[in-house]
Amino acid sequence: MIELLRGFPENVVAVSCTGQVTRKDYDTVLIPALEKALKAHEKVRLLYEAGPDFDGVDAGAAWEDFKIGMEHYFRWERVAVITDVEWIKHAARLFSFAVPGAMRVYPTEEAAKARLWITQAA
Repeated sequence: MIELLRGFPENVVAVSCTGQVTRKDYDTVLIPALEKALKAHEKVRLLYEAGPDFDGVDAGAAWEDFKIGMEHYFRWERVAVITDVEWIKHAARLFSFAVPGAMRVYPTEEAAKARLWITQAA
């Protein structure tokens, strides 16, 4: 499940992911929020928080993630990943080279630091 987090600037899409993330989650929550931000801003930022009960994404969600990332490749300014789940930390670091903007991975105990970084001026 994906839940939008409130209280962020309009150029920041902040989400919390729990359990299994599905294509429906992307279609009804994440993609509309990203499209709204992309219409209003040249560059966008993403805060992605995955809790300890995060089980992963289904194939449909993974495909949508890839598509939206590639369609707007040069418009990603920053990506912050907050998690204590080891495989997510490793995957984020492994694929960080493919993100054109800055990307950082934070442990859950540093969530406030991640939120500050994602919102502060470049």
